[in-house]
Order: sequence, then C-alpha cells, then structure tokens
Amino acid sequence: MGSMADLMLSTPSGSASSISDHAQPGDAQLRKGFGPRVRRLHARIGKAHHQAEGMVFSRALLEGRAQPHQLAALIRALVPAYALLEQEGPALAAALGATSIPWQALGRSTALQHDLATLSALPATPPSAAAAIWLEQLKLLARQSPHRLMAHVYVRYGGDLSGGQQLAEQANAILRAHQLPALNFWAFGSDITGLKQALHGGFEAMDLSPVEEEELLDEAELAFQATQRLLAELADQP
Repeated sequence: MGSMADLMLSTPSGSASSISDHAQPGDAQLRKGFGPRVRRLHARIGKAHHQAEGMVFSRALLEGRAQPHQLAALIRALVPAYALLEQEGPALAAALGATSIPWQALGRSTALQHDLATLSALPATPPSAAAAIWLEQLKLLARQSPHRLMAHVYVRYGGDLSGGQQLAEQANAILRAHQLPALNFWAFGSDITGLKQALHGGFEAMDLSPVEEEELLDEAELAFQATQRLLAELADQP
C-alpha cells in the first residue's frame, strides 16, 4: 500500500528496501487474494515507491533519528486532510457502490486530535504548505471527481494499515526516549488484516467506467506525490 509508510527507503547499510518488505505472514497471504483493481493499484503505486527512494525524513524516522517536533509537525499536517476524507468519503464511496468500507474503524481524526493534544507542549512549527496544497486538491476532487478522491483514501488508509505499523514502532520509540506519550494515529486495534480485507473489498465493489478506472490509478500516483511533498517539508524542519 502506498503512503508515507510504504516509501522505498535506503537502509543504513545502503541497500534499497521497502518497509512493506517486512510485512507479516498474514500480509503475504492477503496479497494472494487481491482482486484485480487492488492489484492494479499496487502496481501503479509501486512505481512511485522507486521515485521516493531515500526520502530524508523517512530514513530519519526508520533509523530513530527523527525529532519529536517533526512528528508533531506530521500530525498537525495530517489533521485537515483526514477530517475531509472522513467527512466526505463515506457518502461519495457509497454513491460509487462501495458501501462496505469500515469507515468508523478506519477513521483517524479522533486519534489525530488526541495526538495533537498530547504533543501540544512541543515547539510550534510553521503551517504546512504541502498539507494546504493537498487539502485544496482533496476539496476539488470531492466536488468534481469522487472516484479520484477514493485514490487518496486507498493510499492513506492502506499505507497506515501496512507500513504505518512499522513506522509507529519507530515513532513511539523516539517519543519514549523523550519522555513523551505514544501516538494513537497508527493504532487500529487487533484485526489489521480484517480491516485491510474490508478496505480492499470496498474498492473492488466500486462501479467505475474504464475512463474512471484509469483516472483512479493516475490519482493514486498523485496522492503519493502529495505525501512526498509533505515528507520533503518535514525534512526541512529545523
């Protein structure tokens, strides 16, 4: 899945690796059952993984070198976009035929607000220009191209459920080292595999024309690029 979590990264030893390469056995079994649309999404996003190889902030996070104020900046940047996805997504998805996506279980807004509060004592960071651009993009898609908005749903929640689980371990270790509480953002409960299956099932159920299908795949790459802009910005936080 393709979010910040699934960027292709350079490991400390210099070899290229993707965080998704370290998936659990259940993930490997799940991949065998991917439907045709999810397979196409993974194939398209895989190209973006290579383009994003070696992102500075991602390496710093995975190597335990990221700073708490950078993690706080990430959380602040994500809040508006997830709020929009969770406000607009359910009705738009249902209109496309995806009525089984478990929005309540997937929703991150409550967790993000909790994390925002617990990290509020950290130094403030400038407003995220990358997040502002992304939010305007999502607003436009919600009005004009709901099927394209769904690409962002897949990239974000799919990545949070996959590589995001490994990012959570590193982020929380960094926060513990600074006597700060763990993040709730990546905490989905025990049935991660079940949530992935439900998300995939919802995407396979969408009734799209051939043109919309291609636009969904194109937008998945654009969604990944939005994440890359945010990662680049986070790397520049002093």
